[in-house]
Amino acid sequence: MMSGRSGGRDAEGEWEVRPGGMLVQRRDGEAAGPAIRVRVSHGAALRDVAVPAQATFGELKRILVQATGVEPERQRLIFRGKEKSDSEFLHAAGVKDGAKLLLLEKPAPPASMEQKVEQVMMDESMMKACEAVARVRAEVDKLSAKVCDLEKTVLGGRKVEDKEFVVLTELLMMQLLKLDGIEAEGEARAQRKAEVRRVQSLVETLDKLKARNANPFSDHNKAVSVTTQWETFENGMGSLSAPPPRVSSTQVDTDWEQFD
Repeated sequence: MMSGRSGGRDAEGEWEVRPGGMLVQRRDGEAAGPAIRVRVSHGAALRDVAVPAQATFGELKRILVQATGVEPERQRLIFRGKEKSDSEFLHAAGVKDGAKLLLLEKPAPPASMEQKVEQVMMDESMMKACEAVARVRAEVDKLSAKVCDLEKTVLGGRKVEDKEFVVLTELLMMQLLKLDGIEAEGEARAQRKAEVRRVQSLVETLDKLKARNANPFSDHNKAVSVTTQWETFENGMGSLSAPPPRVSSTQVDTDWEQFD
C-alpha cells in the first residue's frame, strides 16, 4: 500500500500530501521517501515536479495546484496520449523519472445543452491537436539529441561531412510541416507555438555549426554569424523554404517571423 503522500516544488519549496489529504510544505530535512521528478507541460510553461514514485495521478494534481492555481477537478493529466484517472498509480502507468506529462484545463461548466455539445467537440479537437503535437515533440527530441552530438563533434575540432547538416535540417523541416498541418486552439496552440520555436532554434544551430565546420581554423573568439530569414505561411507560421544561410564576419541577424 502506498503512503498516500506526493511532493512537488514551487517557488516556496517542497510540498506533499499527508495521509488524510492535507497539503503541507515539507521542512528541510524531512524524509519524502523514494521520489521521481516529472516534467509537466501547461500551456507554454514547463514545470519540474517531484512526486513519490508510487503516488497516484490524483495526488499529483493536488501538487500541481500550488504551481498552476488550477483546482484538481479542472485538471486533465495526459500521459502517452491518454488521459489518466485520479486513482491510477504513476508507476503502473509507466511514469518514470524524467517523464513528460501534459496538463489541460477543463473549462467552467456550460449553461446550456448547445454549449455542452460545443464544449465536448472543442475538447475532443484540442485533445487530438495536443496528441499530434506530442508525436512531433517526440521526433524533435530525437533530432535534438543528434544536433547535440553533432555540436560536440564540431566544437571538438573534428571535421563533419556536409550531408550530416543537410539531412538533419531536412528532417527538422519535415517536423515543421507536420506542425503547420495541425489545427490548434487554446492549450494546443501554445504547445504548437513552443515546438515551432524549438525547431527553428535547432535549424539555426545547425546553420552556425555548418559554417564553423567549413572553417574550423577560424578565430573561435569571434562568434560565427549566420543570417536566416523565414518567410511566412498563410496561418502565420515560419515558412519551411528558408533561404541558404549567409555567413557574415560582422553581424548577427536572425529574423524569425511571428507565430501567432
